[in-house]
Amino acid sequence: MEVSGQAFKEYIIKLTELFEREKDALCELDRKIGDGDHGVTMNIGYQAVKQEIINELQSQNDIAKISVAVGKTFLDAVGSSVGPLYASGYLKGAVAVKNKDTLDDDALYDFWIAFSKGIKARGKAKIGDKTMIDTLEPFFDVLEQSKSKGETFDRGFDKALEASKQGMESTKDIISNKGRSKRLGYRSQGHVDPGAMSAYLMLETFKPFVA
Repeated sequence: MEVSGQAFKEYIIKLTELFEREKDALCELDRKIGDGDHGVTMNIGYQAVKQEIINELQSQNDIAKISVAVGKTFLDAVGSSVGPLYASGYLKGAVAVKNKDTLDDDALYDFWIAFSKGIKARGKAKIGDKTMIDTLEPFFDVLEQSKSKGETFDRGFDKALEASKQGMESTKDIISNKGRSKRLGYRSQGHVDPGAMSAYLMLETFKPFVA
């Protein structure tokens, strides 16, 4: 299978629609354990990205260049910690797919593994800290296993997405060990981490592009 530069831009536009739609729900989650602004922050970042695609990237099909532009635009628009995290993901993903206007199975594996690991390296969180890494690390672990077995990307992605969902859901039972929610201690238990949720929704939105 292949994902074209145009399809990659369509995916990013789907993310702008996703975070506009889920803004209030993500803020409600965040109000339980954080500042209550996660949904607004993600929406601000991706609305800026939408304008970048419309105004500057219409004729661009180099996926690495698109990914770099998305990451830098998101970072410029978002001042909170999530800005550098997602920017790192997009920039590392871009490095993995230089000079490509289509992504085949190997390149799709490379992009998503690099993207997820880029976020982990920047944030330095680990599984069990009640963060987006509880979603992303199971995702890239399964992708790496599937790639090493020579599985097609669509099959590997399906399994990785299920692992990421389980990781996201596991944050409900975790006592926060990172960020502002850490100060709540046991009171952070019983609520899904909003960053883990938004990361899962981002991955889930890619599924139709590999079906």
